[in-house]
Amino acid sequence: MAAISQLDPAKLQLVQELEIEMMSDMYNRLVTACHRKCIPVKYHETELGKGESVCLDRCVAKYLDVHERIGKKLSNMSQGGDTEDLTKVSLPDKK
Repeated sequence: MAAISQLDPAKLQLVQELEIEMMSDMYNRLVTACHRKCIPVKYHETELGKGESVCLDRCVAKYLDVHERIGKKLSNMSQGGDTEDLTKVSLPDKK
């Protein structure tokens, strides 16, 4: 983070805008994926049912967990610490 604070204001603004764009994209993908998985196409009630709420909660948690793990892996790879192919990385099961 120290390297980012040493950037000139124009580059810092660009970095901030890119970060906002990436987070917005991640949020939109999360909403689309979890909505498709957990909410039926035809709405029967105005509010979420218990099953839908639980499904959404789990879906969001899994999505964010995987996003964080991939981010860490990519960060390690970009720093030259790891060259393992992401398609071969197994994520440990959480119980």
